[in-house]
Amino acid sequence: MKKWKHRLHEIIYEADTPAGKLFDVFLLITILLSVVFVALESVAAIDAQYHDYLDLAEWIITLLFTIEYFLRIISVTKPLNYIFSFYGIIDLLSTLPKYLSLFFIGTHNLVALKALRLLRVFRILKLTQYISESNTLLKALKSSRRKIAVFVFSVFVLCIIFGTLMYLIEDESSGFTSIPRSIYWCIVTLTTVGYGDIAPQSPLGQLLASFIMIMGYGIIAVPTGIVTAEMTKKKETDTNTQACPHCMTTNHKEEAIYCHHCSKPLNDVNE
Repeated sequence: MKKWKHRLHEIIYEADTPAGKLFDVFLLITILLSVVFVALESVAAIDAQYHDYLDLAEWIITLLFTIEYFLRIISVTKPLNYIFSFYGIIDLLSTLPKYLSLFFIGTHNLVALKALRLLRVFRILKLTQYISESNTLLKALKSSRRKIAVFVFSVFVLCIIFGTLMYLIEDESSGFTSIPRSIYWCIVTLTTVGYGDIAPQSPLGQLLASFIMIMGYGIIAVPTGIVTAEMTKKKETDTNTQACPHCMTTNHKEEAIYCHHCSKPLNDVNE
């Protein structure tokens, strides 16, 4: 029983083995098909003609996700660690909407039914656990979160200052009717979005707006530089895709025998 459980864990949680790679590829295709079906179902003409086929396909995919969810619970030593993990919650949310839609059949519940059907789009989040490069990006974002937070706060302070200045320079006829509305304009301008619903009319206001626009190009590049610096600061040691069957921790070194988080054996079949 232990050997069977260990083998199941290898297939589901590891992509370094042929069986694990095949399992991941199958899931990737299934997830993408599910998202495509949800998108097609939202097109009235397609749904009217192929509703039964789309519904059948969705039930098949839901059953596959249900089996996968329970297999993941069975193959780990501590199921609660998986159930309450980020990916465990995503897997559950990816499976529940179709079953819950059975309880929202009445006409008065169409809004709730539509929301439940749209929730299936979040299955796309399941893809992140099969892309090893996403771990590197997540680590870089986590390492640079304080720098990015300080940068965002500084930009917000600038928007308050420039928005207030623009409120003093322009009059209400230009659309700058309050400081919050002027701050909104500054944010839109600084991010180079430029909706055009508010625009300065006076020469001084246009001069200030031009300065904010030019400054916006430089500001946009800063977060990218911060994250890139964290990613290139040092090379990551080689890791594999194996997840600890006890605590679900990933990113172990290739030669690792014990989990770097809970210190328990990674491949102890007889445990």
